Amino acid sequence: MSHDPRVLSRRETLRLLAGGVGGSLLLPHLAHGGVAPSITGVPRIERIGVQLYTVRAALAKDLEGTVAAIAKAGITELEFFNMFDKPVAFWTSLMTRHGLTAPASHEGLPATDDGWAPIFDRAQGMGHRWIIVPWVGDAYRGSRAAWQRLAARLNTGAERAKAAGLGFGYHNHDFEFTPVDGTTGYEVLTTETDAALVKLELDLYWAVKAGQDPLTILRRWPGRVVSCHVKDAGPAPEREMRDVGQGTIDFRTLLATGKTTGLAHWFIEHDNPTDPIASVTASAAAMRRF
Repeated sequence: MSHDPRVLSRRETLRLLAGGVGGSLLLPHLAHGGVAPSITGVPRIERIGVQLYTVRAALAKDLEGTVAAIAKAGITELEFFNMFDKPVAFWTSLMTRHGLTAPASHEGLPATDDGWAPIFDRAQGMGHRWIIVPWVGDAYRGSRAAWQRLAARLNTGAERAKAAGLGFGYHNHDFEFTPVDGTTGYEVLTTETDAALVKLELDLYWAVKAGQDPLTILRRWPGRVVSCHVKDAGPAPEREMRDVGQGTIDFRTLLATGKTTGLAHWFIEHDNPTDPIASVTASAAAMRRF
């Protein structure tokens, strides 16, 4: 499936995904070999990931050079959202050259559930283990009934992913935590989907932006939060998005807790970095200190 490699806004990219234009989950492996003790005895991260949306502008200008720079920064895992008009064989060869793997991909809900089949086929070719739904439009939010419709679609998608040998999950922004009809979208999604099949990719920044405590979510859903998006938040009330280590989020505690709750991947992300490669490099360096 082809993609427009031009730089798109976050909203436009996700709108295309939600409309069925497939794109191509998260941070280093914390639970099974991805966390090793540091000389201080504090768990440290061995494999650091990046959501490629962070470097979309750089990829559009120089795809191969950008992937090389990502690897040089110490990144070993990629989370896709777009194939940039390149076939699976191109990407698998490029990743192999730089010692990279792609355990996850963001994929918008297809127009119908039959649309999952080609997405899963591509995912298998790319070596993805997880398919993550990253965002939904107004048709699936704004009321309890709308969120319930989304929960039903996620259950179906997860069942089909399992049949294809893939894991399946949902990534939050802040709007899932908005009160609606005596509940929230996140409450509906977490309680009305099959916890064994529909996993969670916890975006730490957006949870904090919404006034939530990521630690509470990790502890409430042990074994369900399989990946995280890692980006920092400035002080309240603005909570501006920052590189990892430049804000208020306690990543060290989250790392230690995630190790006990089954968190498997950590993906660096920044929605609008001034210098994408510098942002990824700084965040990766900060993560290696945790």
